Amino acid sequence: MSNRIYNILFHTHTISGIFISLALYVIFFAGSFSFFRDEINSWERNEPLVQGWKMSDMHFDRVIDSLKTNDTLVNRDISFNQYYDEQRLSLSISPAKNLEEKGPKRRRRGTFMYLNTQDMKTYDYRSSYSLGEFLYRLHFFAQLNFYGRSGYLLAGIVAFFFLFAVITGVLVHWKKIISNFFMFRPKASIKNLWTDAHTALGILGLPYQFIFALTGVYLIVGTTLMSPAFVKFLYEDNIEKAYDDFGFNPPSYALSGENLQSKFAINPFLKQTKEKWPDFDIRSAHIFNYGDQNMHVKFEGKSDFDRKFASSGSITYKVSTGEIVSEENPFKDVSYIDGSRAVLQRLHFGDFGGIAVKLIYFIMGIVTCFVIISGVMIWLVARDKKHVSPAKRKFNAWLVWFYLAGCLSMYPVTAFTFLMVKLGLQDPSADRVGFIFQTYFWSWLLLTLIFTFMRNNTLTNKYTLILGSVLGLLVPLANGMVTGNWLWVSWASGYSDIFLIDAFWLITSISALLIGLKIKTENQRPIIADRKVLNPSY
Repeated sequence: MSNRIYNILFHTHTISGIFISLALYVIFFAGSFSFFRDEINSWERNEPLVQGWKMSDMHFDRVIDSLKTNDTLVNRDISFNQYYDEQRLSLSISPAKNLEEKGPKRRRRGTFMYLNTQDMKTYDYRSSYSLGEFLYRLHFFAQLNFYGRSGYLLAGIVAFFFLFAVITGVLVHWKKIISNFFMFRPKASIKNLWTDAHTALGILGLPYQFIFALTGVYLIVGTTLMSPAFVKFLYEDNIEKAYDDFGFNPPSYALSGENLQSKFAINPFLKQTKEKWPDFDIRSAHIFNYGDQNMHVKFEGKSDFDRKFASSGSITYKVSTGEIVSEENPFKDVSYIDGSRAVLQRLHFGDFGGIAVKLIYFIMGIVTCFVIISGVMIWLVARDKKHVSPAKRKFNAWLVWFYLAGCLSMYPVTAFTFLMVKLGLQDPSADRVGFIFQTYFWSWLLLTLIFTFMRNNTLTNKYTLILGSVLGLLVPLANGMVTGNWLWVSWASGYSDIFLIDAFWLITSISALLIGLKIKTENQRPIIADRKVLNPSY
């Protein structure tokens, strides 16, 4: 590689990394917690997931009977979706169909709710909102969707530049990638220290980072293509046509106009599906034209990951005759598109190896956060030169003070929000969305400003670790006081999801507290060597 190409790659790697550093840190920090989204929801709601419960264990006819008391379901489509492993699943009921409707129509509003499969209680979106959902959506900036999918678009841009930074980083370090991995000089200059840590941990987490850069781009591009601007530009605002082309719309069955004469039930079709595919993990159930002579039932899902890593399957029955009208075998007939989509999604969400994979993904996510911070510190130290003008050095210092304050404050802010959610959201009528948003974002802003104006990166690192650890130690204590599910009670009762969150905060807080107490704040050489430039108290 010529020096010119090397310099181009090196500078583009640096520029792309600095450009996305803060946003990328938020993505990986919030995304690392998102691996435990289901466990966080169970902990927050005190709704432990029943061991082994799946949608295939649900009594659909009983659920539908409970829905009939509120409104008639005749000539409607009903969809059950279990996206996550929790007690609640999503339930959608379409508007009543009209036999005289012809041609594509603009989407009309139906009914959407969350259903607790244990007590059959229903919730709307706001009353079912959770901290796990908040952190999951934060990692792709869904809270910034002021117009269309602007937050998703920002996350997609960041993911694309991250993929570019990973590739250029490998090319830059390719010749010395082995030797640099084993090089660590803690007593050398501060620049060499940050460089060695950045290189070693970057190489260690390279497969993980590449997977998430690639799958992140894929997932975000898919949602961005469905943005209103895209649909309006290419499909002349015909969202139905766009959904059909991209395979997002369920199949459509016309009404016959005649009611089913005989009694019918959904569970016999469920039983038939389970007998046909014993290892089929049902995740969705769709009922088309409920009560009509042309009523159909469709089950969708996938195989267990230990049987087949990537799969997608479905089966559709016509209720009046009991015949199978369409079938996609998840164990044999997986198309290339469905298979590749399933691989990318499973690699991104880490749902193929239980808690062990989630913990590994979490650790690698935190390691990536350190790689991001170390890259910014290398950038700052490299510009601590006497030939750099005082104005630029001052700007660089303030930029990194703000950057580190915003990034490192996420740890105590997240612990604080966990604590406040358990203590302040026990009232079922509380505004869950507003409470979580205000608690997280206002405390984040406050700590960011405080640590920025402290103008001391060492103190920022030390105090965020200590503050976050103290708050984190209170999380299992608050859960035990409010719900009675102390660590030992959860363990004895088999509530592994609730136990995991309490144990996670206990172990993480003790570890971070020990590290924070060992950080020395005296005799620290300032990153900006010339104090006359800034005249701060480091």
